[in-house]
Amino acid sequence: MDDDSAEIELLEQNLSKTHQISQKMTTILNSFDTRLARLEKSILPLYNSTQILNRRASNIEKALMKIDEVASNQEGIAAEEALILRGPQPGEFEVYKDALQRLNASIAFKASDQDTFDTARLIETGAKKLAQLYTKLVAEGSSGTTPAPGVEIVKAPFPSQLRSTLQPIVAFLRTLPVPSTHPSHPAAAAILTTLKEAQRGYADMRGTWGKKCLEAHGKRVVDRADTVEPIATGKELGTWVQSVLSVAREEYDLLTEMSTLASPSQLASHFGNLLNPLALLMSSTITSLVAFSKRSLQKYGFLILSAYEALLELQPMWDEIAALRVSPDNRNENRKETNEYKDVVQVVRMVCIRMFPEALADIKLSTAGRTGDTSTALLDASVEVVQFLNNMQEVLVGSGDILSVVGDGNWKMGEGVIVKKQAIVEVSAQTLLEHFIYDVVLTIINTVSLIARTQRRPPFDSFFMLNNIAYLRKNILEPRQDSLIDYLTKPTQDVLNSNFRTAKASYLDANFSPLMQSLSDDPKEKGKAATKEKFTRFYDLLEEVLERHRLAKVLEDDAESREAIGNDVIKFLIPSLKAFTQKQKEKEFSKSKHLYIKLSAETVESQLRSIYR
Repeated sequence: MDDDSAEIELLEQNLSKTHQISQKMTTILNSFDTRLARLEKSILPLYNSTQILNRRASNIEKALMKIDEVASNQEGIAAEEALILRGPQPGEFEVYKDALQRLNASIAFKASDQDTFDTARLIETGAKKLAQLYTKLVAEGSSGTTPAPGVEIVKAPFPSQLRSTLQPIVAFLRTLPVPSTHPSHPAAAAILTTLKEAQRGYADMRGTWGKKCLEAHGKRVVDRADTVEPIATGKELGTWVQSVLSVAREEYDLLTEMSTLASPSQLASHFGNLLNPLALLMSSTITSLVAFSKRSLQKYGFLILSAYEALLELQPMWDEIAALRVSPDNRNENRKETNEYKDVVQVVRMVCIRMFPEALADIKLSTAGRTGDTSTALLDASVEVVQFLNNMQEVLVGSGDILSVVGDGNWKMGEGVIVKKQAIVEVSAQTLLEHFIYDVVLTIINTVSLIARTQRRPPFDSFFMLNNIAYLRKNILEPRQDSLIDYLTKPTQDVLNSNFRTAKASYLDANFSPLMQSLSDDPKEKGKAATKEKFTRFYDLLEEVLERHRLAKVLEDDAESREAIGNDVIKFLIPSLKAFTQKQKEKEFSKSKHLYIKLSAETVESQLRSIYR
């Protein structure tokens, strides 16, 4: 216990000392606190003054930096302005482009409206300078030597080097701000106007250049129409129109590549401007050819018909090209668009419609002439009909189309034909061609028969009839091209064959029946005197026939058919002559038989054959 009490007493002493020390420390700390409070009161005004000075120093620094920035910007704008106003120099397009891009980027960070306006003005000026360069290069590519007349072209020349130069310019122009992409840009509206003007200029220059490249060949087609075969001229016109359409299609592709505004509506609008000169050239050239052909439709009708057929074949190509000038947004609208091609085709069609009725009318007009004529030559109308049908073979598509417009049978002018409504009675082109050819053949045969009957003196009428019908039969049933055979119906062939047989029979009857009659046995004519008279009459008639054939030729231009007629004459006459001569030789009708039997049957045959060689 004593030990415990001693320890407790020791602890209490230590605790008392600790308390005393704590009291002293508290006193010291309170003293420090009092001093620090007094110090803080002394320093606070100085601290406040220092803060104000620091803020002023910071503001001064910022002001100096802003002044430096403004001075720097003014120097940069001055340099950019000089570059922009000078315009893009050769080989420095990228420098010019970078300058415009910097100006464009700086628009968003300008502090004042005046700065924005000045920069926008520079950007607008730069766009105009680039547009001028673009127009200048396009003008260079749209001039020079045009292709020689007669050379088929599919596109208007445009140098590949200029094309390469223009491509980066076009690519950059398309990135310039316009209202549709940068509605808040202050220069957007002005730049759009500039680009539209540049693209309009492009369309005008390329359209004019394309026209210039094509018009010499088109003029050549018209100028040579009087010297070149009509169907060939019509086909040449078709080839030229195809060149016009090919050039137009190529120009659209080039416009798509070189357009400063690539939106579909802008492309369609400016392609319409580009196409106008080409369409006008095409229309005026075809109209000139139509006017030329109207001077003599009989002579130049097939020129226009072959041109019409070519235009029909090119219609889909035109439709495709014409659709390109209509904005995609408007293609489904019921808008009346100008169709120059349709208009000019209609002009050609109206001329072609006259051809077929007038062809029949011209045949009928051939009956005008004098009576008592001894001419046995081919009728001009016969030659013209054969030529007409031969020409039709080369334009069957066009002919069928025109006949479908005229209507089945409506080509018979002045014959009381009732016009049929084709919407009710549909007739194929094949049938229309067959019917028309039949009517042409029947009309020319009737015309030849009428002329032979009313204007030719017998027996020359039989020569005339045979020559013309044989010519028609041979040249129609054996046409220049096999394509016509498909349109020669059985009635057409029958009317030719039957009339040829009739004409041949009439020829034999008119020229050789009197010879046969002179050799016939007549009960009323008996005795030696009658026999002598028969021989005398036969050889007199033979001499007349030979003399007549020296004046009038039979199938002069057809040796094969002429020889066939000669064989028919020999078969018709010589057997009867031989039989009569042999019979009379057996009789003593005269002591000087050689005075009456002047020629042997073999000699007569030889003389007859001579007139068919």
